Amino acid sequence: MSSTLRNRPSGTMNGGRALAEMLHLSGAGPMFGMGGFQLLPFYDAIGPVGLNHHLINDERCGAFAADAYARVTNRPGICDATLGPGATNLVTGLVESLNGGIPIVAITGDTNRAHSWKNMTQESRQVEILKPAVKELIRVEMTSRIPELVRRAFAVATSGRPGPVLLDVPEDVCHGAHDFTPEDFVIDETTLKAPARRIRPDRADIERAARLIAKSKRPLLLTGGGVHLSEAWDALTRFAEAQSIPVAHTMSGKGGIACSNPLNVGLFGRYSRIANDLIEASDCLIVVRCKLGEIATKRFALPPAHIPVIHLDIVAEEIGRCIPAEIALWGDARAGLEDFAEALSDSAAAARAARADYVAELGPRMKAWEDDAAPRLNSRDRPVHMARLCRELNKTLPADSILVADGGFAGHWTGLLYDTKKAGRHFIPDRGFASIGYGLPGGMGAALAAPDRPVVAISGDGGFNMMLGEIETARRTGCGLTVIVVNNAASGYVKALQHAMMGGRYQSADLNELDYAAIARTMGCGGIRVEDPEGLSPALRQGMEERDRPTVIDVVVTRDPAQMLPAVDNRTLEIKQGDRVA
Repeated sequence: MSSTLRNRPSGTMNGGRALAEMLHLSGAGPMFGMGGFQLLPFYDAIGPVGLNHHLINDERCGAFAADAYARVTNRPGICDATLGPGATNLVTGLVESLNGGIPIVAITGDTNRAHSWKNMTQESRQVEILKPAVKELIRVEMTSRIPELVRRAFAVATSGRPGPVLLDVPEDVCHGAHDFTPEDFVIDETTLKAPARRIRPDRADIERAARLIAKSKRPLLLTGGGVHLSEAWDALTRFAEAQSIPVAHTMSGKGGIACSNPLNVGLFGRYSRIANDLIEASDCLIVVRCKLGEIATKRFALPPAHIPVIHLDIVAEEIGRCIPAEIALWGDARAGLEDFAEALSDSAAAARAARADYVAELGPRMKAWEDDAAPRLNSRDRPVHMARLCRELNKTLPADSILVADGGFAGHWTGLLYDTKKAGRHFIPDRGFASIGYGLPGGMGAALAAPDRPVVAISGDGGFNMMLGEIETARRTGCGLTVIVVNNAASGYVKALQHAMMGGRYQSADLNELDYAAIARTMGCGGIRVEDPEGLSPALRQGMEERDRPTVIDVVVTRDPAQMLPAVDNRTLEIKQGDRVA
């Protein structure tokens, strides 16, 4: 190994202790799980070894918290679950990480192999259930192999396109003993953070791409969440500025270049400010670590087929899956962007001069969009308009803050309207699986990853209802998380679609009116209810100032289903068979 970390434990120990020693050696951060008999030796070793473990109220939340921790740090998040329902509860969270390319090491207890398939309590075919939800499932069959297979788990989780790896540990392996030597406890430190290993695109392909970019008058960069996984922020910004190439992004890619940078043209795809129009008029699209799936392409209507596409991705088989690429570049995003910059460095000044008029369009076009959106962004409506809430987030959250957005309603609005003030992973939406319920546990994971930074989570009331019990967990961890509950007493995304597509026939879309601030206070947390938009910024500041416990800000937002989706006027929208409007 080129670079290794070593521990010096040795002698006879059980499998749970060996597992804990390896996680300690890896520098594991806060872990999230719920114990059971199968993993008791591991739990017994957590304290003596010095690991930081948090009991979770639902295993899915443990996976979500680990996912957000990994997004903030690029280090594998750690979660665990016991046999049966504990293991199967992980599935949704693990698929989020799998689809999002997020490094996770998950641990599940399994049956004692001497009695497997004899109707043991809580027994299921959990290996078969979990295998499609992870990048790799590693079944640990011998206590002696635990250090080796933990090394393998970290290497797989952080290499190539990162993802979740599951260690399935039978009861007898965890409780069993082995005489370990000091040499057993070693781990490759290059695998402890993504990207573990970088690969550069083929030089000939870079030169072909450079020639295509050089002759283009209206090139456009389309960036995805892989820019964050590659830590390619500086390389992206330098390349875009050197060549005067605007940058559009997916929800996950927000912050690859600061939203405040004049070359940032915002979200593209299903929701857009000006980016979709720029795509239509482009003569060269440079796709960087973006899968070009349904959301980014408006259900594969973008980009027009005649525009040449250069696609750079760490997973070769993703290139061309949805949109044909004229030039395919297999490699790391940062390395590829650096190679672009080098290949085009001699012509950079000429490129900036040639594209001056193109870049000069961006400011006025964005200003026109802002003027059109101003009535919503500055709305004084009561209940609060979602666009006004997003504007107050932009005004109030500091540059180093992190906003975690739940799936559905909350994620769509902030994806379009929230702006990061500097490059980096300052906006975390769960776009891998877009499951609602991510906001609260994801916010907790982010807050524990960055305890010195303001962390705000935003969730719809439906998603918050799913994970309400984790307010107790967040309080127990002492994290100063601010949670915004977008309270429209409905499953807002569904109700808006029923309004637009079903003629206002609402079925199973309404929730009871609840005071979430009052609920939070009964759980020992801060609670603020906001019904007037003028109260938004003071409530946000008060929440962020509370550093020792969570604060829930219950924002009463519009109940009008015609105003529940961003950038779509449902009152005049015509829906055709098969359309997806959001």
